[in-house]
Amino acid sequence: MVSLMSMEERLHKILAGLGLASRRKAEELILEGRVTVNGKLATIGMKADPSRDHIKVNGKLVTGTARNFRKVYLMFNKPRGVVTTLSDPEGRPAVKDYLKGIKFRVFPVGRLDFDSEGLLLLTNDGDFTNAVLHPSKKIPKTYLVKVKGIIEDEKIEKLRRGVKLDDSVTMPARVRKGRNSENNSWIEITIYEGKKRQIRRTLEKVGHPVLKLKRISINGIKLGNLKPGEIRHLTTEELEHMKNEFKLNAVSK
Repeated sequence: MVSLMSMEERLHKILAGLGLASRRKAEELILEGRVTVNGKLATIGMKADPSRDHIKVNGKLVTGTARNFRKVYLMFNKPRGVVTTLSDPEGRPAVKDYLKGIKFRVFPVGRLDFDSEGLLLLTNDGDFTNAVLHPSKKIPKTYLVKVKGIIEDEKIEKLRRGVKLDDSVTMPARVRKGRNSENNSWIEITIYEGKKRQIRRTLEKVGHPVLKLKRISINGIKLGNLKPGEIRHLTTEELEHMKNEFKLNAVSK
């Protein structure tokens, strides 16, 4: 459960703590003029006391929802062809389409490309999200990748050392060769950063375009036998592992 302290706190952190949005999205809501405090339009950097002030989002009082708020941590096996958002202006399938039965509003922790599949964490805990995504944490994320062509040891070593992209050089990665078919190869690759479309770009750079990409692990939390489109709560052991990793006292199932 979340305890509301009788002190002021930045508004975007309050909204994230109530599970209404990530901190970044909460700032967007404030900038769009959709948040008020005691009847006055909120501004970026504004502080409030959730135990005393009346905070509204889109005209709806949200402060009182804290009494029934529970932090939720989910694992989702995102299918290929699903956008990692809660809605899509183009009408494509989105994560929200799979959240029926989940009583609390949750948000994706990071992203998976439209054409990628596999492990995606979902939560309403803003501090947890920030901890997982912060670059300083260097959280390992492991993927199974099918690439075009038979990848040679020389290319594997390039991936392990880091590959120069247009804007930067990737950090060293852990790479293991898998089975080969007649014309394609499988590899398992673990990266420690989150550059946009990083794996696809690096493999394209070494001459082996990605044919299939599936994330199977985040910081040792494994996808396991969860089927595409299925969702489950993280186990107590998985939560404890993440709590200890990030030193988050508020992580609770």
